[in-house]
Parts: sequence; structure tokens; C-alpha cells
Amino acid sequence: MIDWIIDIDKDLFLYLNHLRANWMDPVMLFLSAKKVWIPLYLLILGLIAYHFRKKAIILILGLILSVVAADQITSGFMKPFFKRPRPCHEVTLAGQVLTPGKCGGQFGYASSHAANTFAVAAFMFFLFRKEKKYRWILFGWAALVSYSRVYLGVHYPLDIITGALIGTGCGYVLLSISHQLNGRLIKTST
Repeated sequence: MIDWIIDIDKDLFLYLNHLRANWMDPVMLFLSAKKVWIPLYLLILGLIAYHFRKKAIILILGLILSVVAADQITSGFMKPFFKRPRPCHEVTLAGQVLTPGKCGGQFGYASSHAANTFAVAAFMFFLFRKEKKYRWILFGWAALVSYSRVYLGVHYPLDIITGALIGTGCGYVLLSISHQLNGRLIKTST
């Protein structure tokens, strides 16, 4: 059963990895870069501070911890535990994987990029649940960043899906904890 899932994952990876155009290479490298998103992260922190004033510190800590938790689960635990090679390191795919950038570390299951971006997206989605128009935007951003990892040949689709689920869970749980802490702090200060 697991071999069947892995075979489907590899076939889907090869299909998606080969859907490309030369002009997309720099776009996907940009989307995948971590430092280019610093202005977005600062904007997100500013939005939290502006909208939640006194509660902002706990919420910002919760957001940061959701990303740390997602990253540690995927990079600190899953990658060394499962030891599934990245597609660009997979011997059976040699010569088939298109990688316009660097391959990265040896193991790829599950994607930290997906986990981290989906942690931010989920945290903000549930935090701003009344803002129906805009709250899906960050999930679109997280999906694009995650897809860039398949395009660049460094993750399988299952790496992305698993990372997205872990990140979404971390975002939701840490937001819930942040709300509970803020509720307790407000009760004790009155």
C-alpha cells in the first residue's frame, strides 16, 4: 500500500516538475527564498499590533511559536526520522528531476516551507475570521510558496501536503492557546 502511494507521489511529482517555462524559473526561485518574505512578515506583525493592541504581544508570540513548532516537527523530527530523500537526491529519478536552483538537504519529508507558510496562513486565517474578503489570501501565498518547492525539484507533493497539514494544525492550536492566555491575563489584571 505504501509503495503504491509513493509511486503515485513520484509520478505526480514528475508531472508537476516538468510543467514549466523558462521565465518561471526565477519566479519560483523568488517565491521559495525565505528572506524576500520579511516585509510580509513585518506587515503581518504590524496588523496584529494595530488590531489587537494589548493582546498583540501574546498573539505575536503565538504566531512565532506556531512557525517554530511547524518547523521543528518537520525539520527536527520528521526529516531525520523518515529519511525520505528529496526528489533531486533520489537515485531512481536521476536525470529526470529539473532543478533550476540548489537541491538542499538530503531529506525532504515533510516540507518545512509548506509547514511554516501554512502555519502563518492558518494562524492569520482564524485570527481574522471576520475579515471574509481577505483571509484566504495568505493560503494562496502559502500554496504558491509550497508549489515552488515541487517546481524546483526539492519536494514531492506528499511532502507539501503533509507540511501544509502540520502547519495548519500548528497555526490553529497556537492561536487557540494564545486566545486562552490572553483571556486569563485580562481576568487577572482586572
